Amino acid sequence: MVKIHSSEITPEHVYLTRRQLMKGIGALALGSLALTACAPAAAPDMPPTPATDAKSPVAQPTAYASSTSEKLTSYDDITHYNNYYEFSQDKAPVAEMAKNFKTRPWTVEVGGFVNNPSTYAIDDLLKKYPQQERIYRLRCVEGWSMVIPWTGFPLAALLKDADPTSQARYVRFQSIMSPAQMPGQQDNYFKWPYIEGLRLDEAMNDLTLMVTGLYGKPLPNQDGAPVRVAVPWKYGFKSAKAIVKIDLVAEQPVSLWMNAAPDEYGFYSNVNPERPHPRWSQTTERRIGETGRIKTLKFNGYADEVAHLYDGMDLIVNY
Repeated sequence: MVKIHSSEITPEHVYLTRRQLMKGIGALALGSLALTACAPAAAPDMPPTPATDAKSPVAQPTAYASSTSEKLTSYDDITHYNNYYEFSQDKAPVAEMAKNFKTRPWTVEVGGFVNNPSTYAIDDLLKKYPQQERIYRLRCVEGWSMVIPWTGFPLAALLKDADPTSQARYVRFQSIMSPAQMPGQQDNYFKWPYIEGLRLDEAMNDLTLMVTGLYGKPLPNQDGAPVRVAVPWKYGFKSAKAIVKIDLVAEQPVSLWMNAAPDEYGFYSNVNPERPHPRWSQTTERRIGETGRIKTLKFNGYADEVAHLYDGMDLIVNY
């Protein structure tokens, strides 16, 4: 992975200015579509911000317009306040510990109950699926949150190409297993590698994003490089990092956290202020880089897009 110097990072004020310029255009194009997901299109005389390095495609405008005035979390906070147990159970040292993590060569295998199983080299994956910019809230189960400008592509595009069979009901994500690079994987308390999962309809929802970058730059190692998933209406641990395998399966996957603490971490893990964690309330959250606490929104503010997926379900029991 090419090292990114601080001088190469898109300054926040530039990114925000670009976003504001396009906000009115997006509103005209989409009317009342209320999505926090966002890909600010470039003005006619302003090229899109590169999504990755020179070998990778640039991010493309999408059909989404931002309806949030929330301040973006700084690049420094996003890249230095990281839960990544494969490296450390403390947040502070993760960035330093991950700086030499190898993300090339890298492949992502897509298989299971599909008609078209495939294995993609990461750079081929970037070229095959047009990269988009989207601004999502991230809500951690620990009670803190961020607002992050991601770059990536909808997981649905990848799954449609795989062509799921009638037996496919869930999507199982597997992260890399590399104890030599990731000292946290030497901790036998957890059942490595990191496993997470979604129902197939959750995975096919257009909000579910395969993330390859943030702030218009390649995804940093400490944030899950070279590719992770973002599921913005769920707690952050559902968004597996450093993914090497995606399987479509018939049975509900058992995640790493379900194995470690099944009474605290369920399969769905939708952001839900009405269901407290066994050890703390989930009614409010602390936005990183800001003071005080704010009210937590059900489904992290994405109810209009995803609440229908859970019609008739008891979301207290199905946590």
